[in-house]
Amino acid sequence: MASNFFFLLIASFAIIGTAMAGDPDILTDFVVPATTNLSSTGIDGSFFTFTGMRILVGTDPPPTFKVLKASMAEFPALNGQSVSCAVLEFPAAATNPPHTHPRASELLFLVQGTLEVGFVDTTNKLYTQTLQIGDLFVFPRGLVHFQYNADTKNPALAVSAFGSANAGTISVPTSVFTTGIDDNILAQSFKTDVATIQKIKAGLAPKP
Repeated sequence: MASNFFFLLIASFAIIGTAMAGDPDILTDFVVPATTNLSSTGIDGSFFTFTGMRILVGTDPPPTFKVLKASMAEFPALNGQSVSCAVLEFPAAATNPPHTHPRASELLFLVQGTLEVGFVDTTNKLYTQTLQIGDLFVFPRGLVHFQYNADTKNPALAVSAFGSANAGTISVPTSVFTTGIDDNILAQSFKTDVATIQKIKAGLAPKP
């Protein structure tokens, strides 16, 4: 009897932990940053307003892929709200390289152009889709994924929502080739030679 109770208790904790996955719950309506001298009674609607997306209105597409974020770092009112978003701007033939978001799933909504999207699951199965205007696509939390504008003449624009105020982004090329991992380790891992690894690293190095 005691063993059954213990099993049910552990199972309950597992279910609760799964249900609570994501940002921690807060015990107030919203969180005022500790770096300010304001209290909850000293703020107004401007605290809950983010104007950083206004630069998108009436502007031409950027020359390279660009992300405009509204996460907790840019929009402090999101702290504790378990939500954030980003606008993804794709010039013709631009790619958002393979990357992951360790703390949130991503729900992408395509508002202009077309996009080739995909992700790889933990069994190394690749799921891909060609999105049209108005389509939504979900990238499960923590899985490697990408977006590519295969149109060589027209731009694409998408809005992504995340189930965290701070989803985090880990770029696969950047994290593997620009963080100081030894060339020999990378050469063995990718079954190539050190010279090839060094060429890849040089291509990813910041341009002066």
